[in-house]
Amino acid sequence: MSTSLLYHGFGVIGYDYINTKYEGGAVTFTVQPKPFSLRCPQCRSRNVIRRGTIPRLFRTLPIGGKPVWLSLAVQRVQCLACDVLRQARIGFAESRRSYTKSFERYTLELSSRMTIQDTARHLAVSWDIVKDIQKRYLGRKFSRPKLGRLNRIAIDEISIGRGHRYLTVVMDLESGAVVFVGDGKGVEALEPFWRRLRTCKAKVKAVAMDMSPAYMRAVLDHLPKARIVFDHFHVIKLYNDKLSDFRRQLYHQVRDIQQKDVIKGTRWLLLKNPENLDPDKNEPQRLQEALQINAPLATAYYMKEELRQFWKQPSKASAEDFLVQWMARARASEISMLISFSNTLASHKTGLLAYYDHPISTGPLEGTNNKIKTMQKQAYGFRDMEFFKLKIMALHKTKYALVG
Repeated sequence: MSTSLLYHGFGVIGYDYINTKYEGGAVTFTVQPKPFSLRCPQCRSRNVIRRGTIPRLFRTLPIGGKPVWLSLAVQRVQCLACDVLRQARIGFAESRRSYTKSFERYTLELSSRMTIQDTARHLAVSWDIVKDIQKRYLGRKFSRPKLGRLNRIAIDEISIGRGHRYLTVVMDLESGAVVFVGDGKGVEALEPFWRRLRTCKAKVKAVAMDMSPAYMRAVLDHLPKARIVFDHFHVIKLYNDKLSDFRRQLYHQVRDIQQKDVIKGTRWLLLKNPENLDPDKNEPQRLQEALQINAPLATAYYMKEELRQFWKQPSKASAEDFLVQWMARARASEISMLISFSNTLASHKTGLLAYYDHPISTGPLEGTNNKIKTMQKQAYGFRDMEFFKLKIMALHKTKYALVG
């Protein structure tokens, strides 16, 4: 084997090949630094004195499925310029690592196509080594995303396990990248994000979010010039929650057994969009039957379907007229659930109409939240929360392929 092969095949520069050993199914190449290549690791001076060596083994690229090691007697040097006694730098490996840079790159390439466990088995290394390589790479690439060009963002929380464990996620809606992951939910979870945002002097124009009072207060305090846009998905979800409670209330009020059975089986039919009802299961007919026997339930249902048209208006002015008329009809219905919800919409009117100035939503973030949950299930959970957050911030670079 030649020194040139070490350079071209394994990325080892500045070292000479000495010999090769074949033991225990592994290949070990012994190398040594080239003459006059020693420098002080502190000041890079060549004016150094050799002070003994320390033998070390470094894992490098495999050959034909066989593990390959580089054996190097690491030189300790004393610098006459800065009077430092340390080990000389190793050009082909990072400090305090037992593998070469080429092995690290190869591991990252494999782990982008298979699980950590599969990569570890293929390379015959421990699971922790592969995870450590991934974590350091993700830390370099994604731990400190640039926030200076943030324009429109989305904020939402995601449940990550039992015991009310949450993460607060912030997404750049223009790039689709997660730019912050905070512990918990509410105002406190976003404090590190606001500090970084002030440092970067970003000029955020719009924020998509649900109608959480905590998020509203935080955005108004830290981004007073940004427009708050309430996401239509969360508005309809809130309406559906109230509609479910209303259906349950009507169920307990009805005395007729047959009517109770009809109302009881319509919970999910009320929450579905009309175009999603399954004719093969007679869902449209069952829903129509339930609406015919209970006028208040029918009113609440059709008011929901009408509210969905708010986000399809041709202009902001027509959307405002639509919203005012919808709230007036809701109050005129004398149904407590509709009156309560119309009051909620009235107090959030500005954020609802802001959609027509900035047509954004938390939809992309909801999609990312689904990816987060899928990733968590595939990994059977993450014990290292820092690693989990880094994986989340790299999700926009993940590629998914259809199988089958």
